[in-house]
Amino acid sequence: MAETVEETYETEVHRKVVRKSFKIQETSSTTKTTTMTTPAKLYGKDLSEYDEVDVDELLAQLSPEEIKILAKEVDPDDNFLPPNQRCNYECEKEPTGPLNRKKLIEHINKQALETPDVPELEPYVKGTIRGKKWIPPPPEEKMKEAEEQITIDLGDEYEHALNDATQEEIIDLAAILGFHSMMNQDQYHASLLNKGQPIGLGWDGITKASAQKLFPQEPPNTTDIDESIKRVKDDDQKLIELNLNNIKTISDDKFEQLFSALTQNEHLEVLSLTNVGLTDKTALLLAEAIEKNKTLRVLNVETNFINPLVIVKLVKSLLNAKSIEEFRASNQRSQVLGNKIEMEITELVEKNSSLLRLGLHLEYNDARHRIAAHLQRNIDRSRIAKMQSHLPRLSLTGGNGGAPNVIQAQDVEFDPDNVVIRGTQDDGDDDDSDKRGDIDKFVKAQQLEYSNIIHSTPIPSEPA
Repeated sequence: MAETVEETYETEVHRKVVRKSFKIQETSSTTKTTTMTTPAKLYGKDLSEYDEVDVDELLAQLSPEEIKILAKEVDPDDNFLPPNQRCNYECEKEPTGPLNRKKLIEHINKQALETPDVPELEPYVKGTIRGKKWIPPPPEEKMKEAEEQITIDLGDEYEHALNDATQEEIIDLAAILGFHSMMNQDQYHASLLNKGQPIGLGWDGITKASAQKLFPQEPPNTTDIDESIKRVKDDDQKLIELNLNNIKTISDDKFEQLFSALTQNEHLEVLSLTNVGLTDKTALLLAEAIEKNKTLRVLNVETNFINPLVIVKLVKSLLNAKSIEEFRASNQRSQVLGNKIEMEITELVEKNSSLLRLGLHLEYNDARHRIAAHLQRNIDRSRIAKMQSHLPRLSLTGGNGGAPNVIQAQDVEFDPDNVVIRGTQDDGDDDDSDKRGDIDKFVKAQQLEYSNIIHSTPIPSEPA
């Protein structure tokens, strides 16, 4: 049984003919074989008559010249062939000499000027339309129904507020909600900064170019390297901070002299070595110097050429220093440290009780959270220790006229958030309840006084 369905329709734009053929062949009472064939076409011609032709026999009948012409018309579709062998164009001219770029550009410009323009079939006349004007087809009924069904119920309150809102208020709301693609850059930043929308710009507003802000360049670092090394070696008391940032002319010998002098220095507290070309070799010498130095508080080695393994050794050297509170080593040769390196750094930081700030780019959340929690504990511990060092020695008379109970300064803990002073008493012969009552009365009476003492007592400022 064979059936052929033909569909033919014509419009003003195109003509389409669709032919479908179905062939059903019965082989037995229980088995059926169904085949569907669609004739192949090339340039509108049916190629079904060439299905049984042997291609190898046709190629064998061609001459070498005909095969060469055929090879130019057919793309071999082989990625391993060089482009010059896949290209149809072949230049058969002999080379005229080496390439002269200037003469070639002059020849191209001359040829472009001398070549006449292609005449237009229909001259341009202002106000007339040449050719057919494209009219978009009407949307399908299904799309209309889908658009009509998409409705959002915001409630009477929100709908009333949105209906009465001005266009500027709607733009501000879109910027707050993060719909930055619905507006231009000026509108978005004006909404975030609460500057008011620019006049004359709506949803279809065009951003105008604004003058670029010019900022002066930073002056070069004029620090004398030799003089700085000499002052570090002589342990100059006035040299508390040494800034060598952006000096890329420091040799490895200078670094060795500086780090060797750093081991004996007892006054330098801040050392900045950002963008100085520090390598693994000199960074290892720095790690050894850190272990022996006892006064350095801030160390910055950002933007250098230090590998992750050497960064681990630098962080490990901070355990022996016990004085460094801030360490920065981001933006090195390897942007990604890796999970193993980050876990090693995390374990070393958790063992460090003096480090307060760490500047490293960590990729994994576990390492970031653990380091952040430990640094916060170190900061709280340092803050409490500073407050305890400025608390006076407390003493009060025991109950029933007994001997005075003394609260030592090192046993006092001050909670600044709740303004509470807690302490431990020396053992005595008086009743525990009387002692506790006396302490509570004393603390309640002196809370305001001691809080004023803590806030008014000048704490020695740490060097920046």
